[in-house]
Amino acid sequence: MPRGMRAAATVELDAIRQNVAALRRRAGGRPLMAVVKSDAYGHGMVPAARAALEGGASWLGTAVPEEAFGLRAAGVTAPVLCWLWTPGGPFRTAVQNDVDISVSARWALDEVVDAAREAGRPARVHLKADTGLGRNGCMPADWPELVAAVRAAEAEGSVRAVGVWSHFAAADEPGHPSIAAQLTAFRDAVAAAEAAGLRPELRHLANSPATLLLPESHFDMVRTGIAVYGISPVPDEGGPADFGLRPAMTLSAALANVKEAPAGHGVSYGHTYRTPGSTTLGLVPLGYADGIPRHASSAGPVLVGGKLRTVAGRVAMDQFVVDLGGDLPVVGDEAVLFGPGDRGEPTAEEWARAAGTIAYEIVTRIGVRVPRRYAGRGPAASGEVGS
Repeated sequence: MPRGMRAAATVELDAIRQNVAALRRRAGGRPLMAVVKSDAYGHGMVPAARAALEGGASWLGTAVPEEAFGLRAAGVTAPVLCWLWTPGGPFRTAVQNDVDISVSARWALDEVVDAAREAGRPARVHLKADTGLGRNGCMPADWPELVAAVRAAEAEGSVRAVGVWSHFAAADEPGHPSIAAQLTAFRDAVAAAEAAGLRPELRHLANSPATLLLPESHFDMVRTGIAVYGISPVPDEGGPADFGLRPAMTLSAALANVKEAPAGHGVSYGHTYRTPGSTTLGLVPLGYADGIPRHASSAGPVLVGGKLRTVAGRVAMDQFVVDLGGDLPVVGDEAVLFGPGDRGEPTAEEWARAAGTIAYEIVTRIGVRVPRRYAGRGPAASGEVGS
């Protein structure tokens, strides 16, 4: 940890590259869309996107249009799909920036067609079918009307139907009955689109867990999110190394205070922790404002001085305490919250278990007060950037 730096999330760009390559091998060499929404799950959208493309990704996926436009503003020219839109969304800007648009309902198609006419060029759309997740996507009863309208818009030259896609509800639970049902529903949706005259280039359904566990779902392209960043989406089936993945982010901080405390000394709000004996307390300058889950109070693991410690008492907004026992580290020594595990440090999955959540949330919620530092070859690895 460089002197003067409170904390940092260090991202290994080579890990992202290698993870993408490993996922493509799992997908039989099919095209891969690297999902970089939510600031690339907290890893930094633009550096992560570039590393994923260098690792073999041919597409990028974003949730909201601001993310897609941010990629374009950074000079990223790879195909980008954006899927979460609301009425009045900047569809014309998307068309003008060569951003592919997901369409789940007739209202969206109508707005996309209007935007394409204004832009003077066709919009590239991917039709999303609700095959059982129950979030976005067109219901089966409404699908024939939507695909017919898309076909008409394609005939007039205002849209180009590039893809048909959907999303799994429980691909991370092998054998879940929804998996087979969704595969059938997706094949039916594709067949109906083709029967209406559409000729989509890409049928895509597989997310990270399906890419690892369900080869029958790979179709023409896979969409991988959390696995790109080296976190197993199916921790009960295997850790990252079991799938050839490596966690890309290490979160660490410099101890802000070290002091001796007597037995029975209360620690943090509510005194939910009291020192069992004379001990040393270390102050870690990260809290729930930085994304450290308060639910991991008295449970989150931390590596200090080569030994695993546990959060002592409640995680506060900006800081938490670890009980260091009889050890005497000094102010400024490094506390590692999570990383790949190479040095015995905890992993994001261990923090997820301590907080009763999933590792996706642990890395994604690391906030803007924590600078991202990049390691590995490439222009993004030369220093630090804000998230």
